Amino acid sequence: MGWFKKNISQENGPDLPKLLKQASAIRDKHWGKQITYSRKVFVPLTNMCRDTCSYCTFVKHPDKPEAKILTPDEVLTTARNGEKYGCKEILFSLGEKPELKYKKAKQDLAKLGQSTMIGYLKEMCDLVLKETSLLPHINAGTLSEEEIDELKPVSASMGMMLETITKRLGEKGGPHYACPDKTPIQRLRTLHRAGKKNVPFTTGLLIGIGETLEERIEALEEINSIHKQYGHIQEVIVQNFTRKSDIKMANHPEPSLEDMLLTLSIARIILSPDISLQAPPNLSSRHIKYIQAGINDWGGISPLTIDFINPERAWPDISALAKSCGDIGYELKERLTVYPKFINQPCTYLNEAINERVKSFSMDNKCSSYKMDGVN
Repeated sequence: MGWFKKNISQENGPDLPKLLKQASAIRDKHWGKQITYSRKVFVPLTNMCRDTCSYCTFVKHPDKPEAKILTPDEVLTTARNGEKYGCKEILFSLGEKPELKYKKAKQDLAKLGQSTMIGYLKEMCDLVLKETSLLPHINAGTLSEEEIDELKPVSASMGMMLETITKRLGEKGGPHYACPDKTPIQRLRTLHRAGKKNVPFTTGLLIGIGETLEERIEALEEINSIHKQYGHIQEVIVQNFTRKSDIKMANHPEPSLEDMLLTLSIARIILSPDISLQAPPNLSSRHIKYIQAGINDWGGISPLTIDFINPERAWPDISALAKSCGDIGYELKERLTVYPKFINQPCTYLNEAINERVKSFSMDNKCSSYKMDGVN
């Protein structure tokens, strides 16, 4: 019997106050009175994608003038500006495998001397590592074992949202219809492959796109099961769907604050306590309430670049966020893109050069709030 059937009353529904209390206790015991964030710069390497999710405003069809692949100069300019703003992480986010579907994407890659987006992504990560002090975090979607092998030496961490575990949302009329990379089995395979390859990995749920509470819980249980097998899931995000005027789901209802609090608290209870629980602070004006549901992290916040996935939602001011956390007894602390338990194990989780760079941030006091447990 799963967690849902054992813990959710069929007559009365979930006991939210009880769940919030339990989740907060777990968070406080394992993570203390600190809420962390990563100071990042966001690089949308390409906004072309072979998937056409009904809730996405990031992806642009190749026929549109906005569709593009960033050049090396554009990547490096953004990275260097990020350094000036004190960023430590460079987030590479990109549409999935557009070159397999669109001639323009293939031609644009050829002009850049590459045949695949993954090959170009590796080149850009390598460029950033050679020319800046930043640590690459890669959000490239589903990956094969060979692609993970290609990217691991040039990244500190990787991520891919599981989003949902139900195949139902891929049926005609659903948000994942005709999206080959959003098939749950493909995304689960990527989580397993990242585990086998010892990649510090971020995943999570996108809630409010048509899934049920029971399906969310099943997804959390699956993530936790994979983590128990490999130990590589460093953080899980619970992200709320937000309406946008230019998407197919423009009139779809957004999840309520209570829905977010419920899902977050259940996530904290189900997931291993060593998995960081994260919720984006820019997708709700009442984000500070998430702390009572057991989160310990806000994710990446950029003082320079917008949230290209949710461009209408500005990042909170970091000083204001620190005050809001402090007002309810929690201290805002900066962290790096890779969590402490994966550091100082260069033969396992990190390329040796990246491991040394991670350690240097702490030794040089560039990220003084980062707990470097086990680092000599």
